[in-house]
Amino acid sequence: MVGLFLLSTRFKPLIWQISAFTLAHTITIFLGVMQIVQISPSIVEPIIAISISYIAIENIFLKRLTRWRPIIVFIFGLLHGLGFAGILNEIGVAESYFITSLISFNIGVEIGQLTVIGICFATVGIWFGRKDWYRKYITIPLSAIIAVIGLFWFVQRII
Repeated sequence: MVGLFLLSTRFKPLIWQISAFTLAHTITIFLGVMQIVQISPSIVEPIIAISISYIAIENIFLKRLTRWRPIIVFIFGLLHGLGFAGILNEIGVAESYFITSLISFNIGVEIGQLTVIGICFATVGIWFGRKDWYRKYITIPLSAIIAVIGLFWFVQRII
């Protein structure tokens, strides 16, 4: 979520991206937990890691959001949802509480995402988001750190 925030601190574009991600991972959490769509974690987890790096690298090379960004975020959200579904399948969900558990898990994920975005707005966006130097001193360095971490996770998951 921080990677999404860094390229544009404007609220409306961020809401579009978060909504695309939320819709996508909601779909695949359900499909994954219902075992309608199943992809091995050995495939999904490295792709999730590289998707994090991709967004961060895009932040470094693009100066503004493209109209394609919500679509890319949606596709990545589908993958992240499969990762979440894998976690839910590992810990197990009682059949009698399946829908409640699924909704509760999804709400928990959303609260976490909104909390992270809220912290980003409160600590960086409000104060520095419109400054001329924001991109040079905040977006690019933080995106580079996120990209390196994502690449590390990618390598860690394919080894």
